[in-house]
Amino acid sequence: MKAKLEYIWLDGYKPTQSLRSKTMVRKDFGGTLAECPNWVFDGSSTEQAPGGSSDCILKPVFICPDPDRSNGYLVMCEVMNPDGTAHESNGRATIGDDDDDDFWFGWEQEYFLWDPATNLPPGFPPGGYPPPQGPYYCSVGAKNAYSRDLVEEHLDLCLEAGLNVEGINAEVAPGQWEFQVFAKSAKQSGDETWIARYLLERTAEKYGLSINWHPKPLGDTDWNGSGMHANFSNGVMRDKGDKEIFTKICEAFGRNIHRHMSVYGAHNEQRLTGKHETQRHDQFSYGVSDRGASIRIPISTMQDGWKGRLEDRRTASNADPYKVAAAIIKSTKEGLAA
Repeated sequence: MKAKLEYIWLDGYKPTQSLRSKTMVRKDFGGTLAECPNWVFDGSSTEQAPGGSSDCILKPVFICPDPDRSNGYLVMCEVMNPDGTAHESNGRATIGDDDDDDFWFGWEQEYFLWDPATNLPPGFPPGGYPPPQGPYYCSVGAKNAYSRDLVEEHLDLCLEAGLNVEGINAEVAPGQWEFQVFAKSAKQSGDETWIARYLLERTAEKYGLSINWHPKPLGDTDWNGSGMHANFSNGVMRDKGDKEIFTKICEAFGRNIHRHMSVYGAHNEQRLTGKHETQRHDQFSYGVSDRGASIRIPISTMQDGWKGRLEDRRTASNADPYKVAAAIIKSTKEGLAA
């Protein structure tokens, strides 16, 4: 029996990296990560190497079944240099191994479905706009919910692959949707989010649609943008029960606006304007149940005796969850050490 292993990685394009993949066929494959060899690819075609020295290495780091292909597997890879060091485009390598499992992450991944023929989302008439936002959020019915069949198929594939996708919902604009991923590890949360993104891109191909990850694809209009809200906690936050802990963490984030905004997604300033449930990209605020703040303290955290999580609402839909997690871990540790 031969198996199809889809090696998936992030290219070197800036300011936003894209997914790439290619298929390896293996005989008598047992389905384990240890059986996945490193693989060379042409980095000159992905903005990751010059033509005169183009070899880059794919290092498998996560594997799951590919439910959409017979005898298939999805293999998430880090990009390495020929000498074995992490390539500069390798965001996963920015997460340190210490305390990685102590940090839990839940990503709320928003996105727009996009019709290449009209260059608009489904539900947008050519040359015009649908009725204003309001009836589309968590909507039901063909008048307000678009391409549900695609979204449901994507959810089924993620669950069959074993990804910890915890939910989906329609968002505030026609053709805008969200899925949520949770994992008890920064690296694993990034692995599963990128695989879920890959499955979404590939599923959309069958429907003649693409995925628009831009945080404000409709420009300066009265439509919300797309984010990837970052819910996070570590053991101290989950177990200690002290308001001062959350205050110190939030204050540390406020002292490091550039650290976070530099990895929170390209063109995010177009989304973070202070309107549409956002704080400005160059300002910082936090508050209980405040969706217009940079960091929202969920009401449940307060009600549970100041135990639980925080939600950084600034992260853009096109951000790399690996790099975001690394920044969050660093600022959280600095806040706790203060």
